[in-house]
Amino acid sequence: MKKVKEDSLLSIAAFRWLWSGQAISVLGSQMSGLALPVLAVTLLGATELQMGFLNAAENAAFLLVGLPAGAWVDRWMKRRVMIFADLVRLVAVGIIPVLYFSGQLEIWHLFLTGGVIGIATVFFDVAYQSFIPILLPKDKIGPANAALETTVQVSSIGGPAVVGILLTLVKAPALMVIDSLSFLFSALALSRAKDEEKPAPKADRRPLRVEIAEGLRFVVAQPTIRIIALTTAGTNFFGSMIWALSPLLFLRDLHISTALYGLMFSIASVGGLLGGLAAPKLAKVLGEGPLITISAIVSSGSMLLIPFAATLPMAVLPYVLTAAEFISSFTVLTYNITQVSARQRICPPQLLGRMNASIRAFIWGVMPLGSLVGGFLGSQLGIMPTIWFAACGALVAGFAMLLSPTRSDKRLPDAAN
Repeated sequence: MKKVKEDSLLSIAAFRWLWSGQAISVLGSQMSGLALPVLAVTLLGATELQMGFLNAAENAAFLLVGLPAGAWVDRWMKRRVMIFADLVRLVAVGIIPVLYFSGQLEIWHLFLTGGVIGIATVFFDVAYQSFIPILLPKDKIGPANAALETTVQVSSIGGPAVVGILLTLVKAPALMVIDSLSFLFSALALSRAKDEEKPAPKADRRPLRVEIAEGLRFVVAQPTIRIIALTTAGTNFFGSMIWALSPLLFLRDLHISTALYGLMFSIASVGGLLGGLAAPKLAKVLGEGPLITISAIVSSGSMLLIPFAATLPMAVLPYVLTAAEFISSFTVLTYNITQVSARQRICPPQLLGRMNASIRAFIWGVMPLGSLVGGFLGSQLGIMPTIWFAACGALVAGFAMLLSPTRSDKRLPDAAN
C-alpha cells in the first residue's frame, strides 16, 4: 500500500473527518434533492407558480439572513455553527416523511421546510467556507477545495441514478429519511474535526451593521471579487428560472420517467467529477483568471441546450439533456473551485465570514427572485418560452467575466499583508 505523505491532506485527521462527513451528507442530499421536486410534481400536483415558490423558499434565506449571518459567524466558532445547522436540517428533512405517511402533507409544508433548511444552510455554508482556511495552511486551501468538490461529485454520480430507480419502488418521502440521517452523520463527523480556532474577543466586536458594512465594502472595492459576484449572481438568477421549471418540463410535459430522470443526472455528474479533478491542473496550465472566465462562459452557454433538447425527438432528447448537464457540471466545478480558492486567498482572515456572507447573500439571494419570476412567466407565457429567455440571459451574464481586470492573470493576488 502506498504510504501517505506527511504533508498530504489525508495526513490531517481533522480534514479527514470533515471530508467524510460531507461525502455522506451530500449523498443523502441527492436523495431529497431529487425526491422533493418529484414529490411536489407527481404526488402533490404542483403548478408552475408553486414550483417557483418552492425553489424561492429554499433559497430565500440567502436574501433574508445572508448578510448578518456572516457577521455572526465571524463572532462564533465555525465548527459549532456547522454542527448546529446539521442538526436543524436533520429535523426539518425528517418531518416531511412523517407528515406524508400520516396523510397530512400539503404543498405549503414543503415551502416551510425548504425555508428552514435554507436558513440552516446559509449558516452552514458561510461557516464551512470560513472553516477551511482555519483548518489548513494557505498552500492546502486549493487542493482541499478540489478534494471536497470532487468528493461531492463522486457522491453525485451514483446518487441520482439510484434515487431514480428507488422512486419506481418506494414513495419519494421515504428517501428523505436517508437525507435526514446523513445530516446526523455529518454532525458527528464534524464533532471529531478538531481545530484551533479561538473565540473572537468580545471587546473587538462592533455594532452588527458596522461589521456587515465592512464585508460589503470589501466585496465592492475588490475588483476581482466584485466581477465574480456579478457574474455568478446573473447566471444564478437566470439559472434559477430554469431550475424551477425543469422538473415540470421533464416529468410532466416530456413524460421522462423518474428512473431516466435520475440516470441523466448521474451520468452528468461524471462531468462534475472530471471538472473537480481537472480544476487544479487547468488552473496551472491556463491560469486562474482565464480558467474562471472560460468556465463562466461555457457553463452559462450550456443552458441553451436544455430548451433546444426539448425540440428534438424523444430518441435523442435524453442524450442532449445529459450532454448539457455534463458540460455544465464540468465547467461549474472548474469555475467554483478556482474562484472560491482565489477568494479565500485574497480576503484577509478576519473578514472571511463577512466576505463569504456578502457574496452568498448576493449570488444566492437573487435565486428566490429568479424562481418567482420563472414561475410567474412560466404560468403566463409557458414553460418553453420562459426557459429560452432564461438561457439567453444566463449566457449574457457569463460573458460579464470578460470585464474582470484579472481575466488573463496566471495567478490571482493574495491578501495584502
